[in-house]
Amino acid sequence: MRSTPAPGQPRPLPLPLPATSIPDGCRPWNAKDARRWAHALPPRWVPLRWRALYVGGAVAVGGAVAVAAPAAGLLTLYAGLWPWVAALAAAHAVWAVVRPEAVLLCAPVAVALVLCTPGAGRGATLAVVAGLVTVGVAAWLRSAARRRQREVAGAATAGVVAALPDGRTPLRRGAFLTGLGLTLVGGGAVALATVDHWAVAGGRRAELSFGWLLVFLALSVVASGALGRWRAAALRGTEAVPVLRVLVRDSADGDTEVFAADDVTATRPLFTVALTRAGKTSDDEDDEDDEDDDEEDLDAHFDRMASEEPGPLREAVLYGVPYDGAEMVLVSAAEEADEPPLVERSAGPVRPCPDATVRRLVAAGERAGAEERRQRELRNAVAETITAVPVRRWRAGGADWLATAFLAQWGLWVCWGWFTAGDGTPWKPVLIEVLGVFGACRLVVKSRWRLTADRTGLWLNGLRGPRHIPWEDVRAVHRESFRLKLRWRDGGWSVSAPYWRRLERRRGRPHPYDALAAELTALLADPRLRPTGESGARERGRPLWPPAAAIAVAWSIAVMWTWAGAAGWR
Repeated sequence: MRSTPAPGQPRPLPLPLPATSIPDGCRPWNAKDARRWAHALPPRWVPLRWRALYVGGAVAVGGAVAVAAPAAGLLTLYAGLWPWVAALAAAHAVWAVVRPEAVLLCAPVAVALVLCTPGAGRGATLAVVAGLVTVGVAAWLRSAARRRQREVAGAATAGVVAALPDGRTPLRRGAFLTGLGLTLVGGGAVALATVDHWAVAGGRRAELSFGWLLVFLALSVVASGALGRWRAAALRGTEAVPVLRVLVRDSADGDTEVFAADDVTATRPLFTVALTRAGKTSDDEDDEDDEDDDEEDLDAHFDRMASEEPGPLREAVLYGVPYDGAEMVLVSAAEEADEPPLVERSAGPVRPCPDATVRRLVAAGERAGAEERRQRELRNAVAETITAVPVRRWRAGGADWLATAFLAQWGLWVCWGWFTAGDGTPWKPVLIEVLGVFGACRLVVKSRWRLTADRTGLWLNGLRGPRHIPWEDVRAVHRESFRLKLRWRDGGWSVSAPYWRRLERRRGRPHPYDALAAELTALLADPRLRPTGESGARERGRPLWPPAAAIAVAWSIAVMWTWAGAAGWR
């Protein structure tokens, strides 16, 4: 995500919001008041999830779960805690990131249970209690920061209130989380009831702790859905709510970034929030038009996420007092000049952006700007030298073969580790077989991909044969980090290979992916440079499934032979 425009690029003015959509007396949230709001955040060491549950948020939540799962087993096996007590204590690692309200409620209970558990080791007990006290203090600081943020934001509104613009919209907030949580509760109950059937020999307590952890996390998901619905209903039930004028834009991650009203350069995002379109009911007469608009909006949303570029800056009116975890309604200018203003309500809580996060975003934006300038210079140089030919082709090279070797070595290392574990679990050969078949397909595609351009479009070979992509459907091609990404109207394709910028500079030659992206971008920009002939079947490449099938069969034979030898069947 880029928080500032690339250096040298024009800074367009924010798209204006019609005056009729701005409540009377609504004040702009200026940078001074917004800075006071941002400074009300808790200390740096308190965990804050500043993105909704997309890429960055999923990584944070996944990391917390990855810490909690083994912690529950270790506390059961080595600290002597009851499985459900160990799971309750370990769940705080997740709640500290996503649900501090659960920490405030459950941390004192968990401390009391840990201290009362008979037979627990003294050192382990003190360590667990210290950890629970730490996350409890962090949750309290975060709760206190929320109160300060509400006070600061309320003062910035100067008492100006207005009625919500989406009063007739059905309230669906929290329905998905509630359903997901109940499903996970059922899964955890089944895991606890059947623990004797899947527990590893010699251990049952650790598996019980995993089952209890799943139940506790599932209950917290249900509670999150209920809390979000309660906050949204409280906002809906108020006749008039505080309003503020702000600037917003859609980020490349799918969230909406909110800026101060005078931050026209989008330098400092205040918070992010996931939004969904409001103002539609089942009684709308133009349902077909609404469905078409929804499909267009969804396509534009996915295109922006694929291109990893933020949307334009737009004027907006924020309904509700913003703070960490708040619900809100937003009326913003549409990206198209002939479209009415967008009325959106929060589909997730407000996530503040700490100063450290903003500094990282600014640094990432500067690096992205420098990389964009370098790519632009390469594209201009290629456009000056490229000439029209009958057919143009690109294929896998040395970097792709090296990546294929790395992938094969990693897969063999993982599978060999499972083979030598020697616990006799029956699901391992099945999982190894599935991974082998998937790996065979990936290895063949990575090492033998081919992209052909002719006058009709692009031909991309795959497992089932070449796929045709007309020129008018091609959206973009670019290299990001070590991945080459090609996007078209109905999908996309990517391939990865090692990339070392210092080595490319020393060689004085661009990376093959950079050269391919520059050439193909030149063809997209200037139809006169596109190939003039039509490619044949041989130039487009053959289907890749025969070599993939051969590797998969060889892998299956090796797995069965090795497993039979390990089991003493031969």
